[in-house]
Amino acid sequence: MTDDWPKIKARRTTRVSPWMSIVERAVEFTPGAELQVYHAVDQQDYVAIVATLPDGRIPIVRQYRPALETFTLELPAGLVDPGEDAAACCRREFVEETGLGVRAVHALGTYTPCTARLANRLHTFFVETDPLAEGQRTEPGIELKLVRPAQLAQMILAGEFVLQLHIGALLLAGLHGFIDLDAFRNARPNL
Repeated sequence: MTDDWPKIKARRTTRVSPWMSIVERAVEFTPGAELQVYHAVDQQDYVAIVATLPDGRIPIVRQYRPALETFTLELPAGLVDPGEDAAACCRREFVEETGLGVRAVHALGTYTPCTARLANRLHTFFVETDPLAEGQRTEPGIELKLVRPAQLAQMILAGEFVLQLHIGALLLAGLHGFIDLDAFRNARPNL
């Protein structure tokens, strides 16, 4: 393979819903080779948000995920609206899902969630929050939980916090110095 190959010889997009399309690509890997067909899901970019309260607890959310047909524990996250800046989406989604105030937003980087099947980007952020106040509300269907890093590590090791993209976002927050990865290191699973 060279920089000239492979080549996309045909592309067809099928809109499935307002949130996603299936993209079919016919790829020629070398001159004259038989075309290979690949499919990808194209959807809006999304954000994943690692945050800490002033007392060190990390907000996570519990919500029902139809794709898995069960409830999951995740970081606050959401789709970037068309024309919306990823940092603005971070602020909006964080407030909607946690009810917490935002003091500062720090970009951790933009990555690809799955190079084999997804054609969008994941924008990761760290949010400094205001202290927890009485009466804060989350959007319907979202339950806010506040956990210490060791508790979250136990949830990860026990298979209770399973979204790999969000586990990666936690690592990024640690690599950027926003959370202490040593607080995760000493956790033991509650099996």
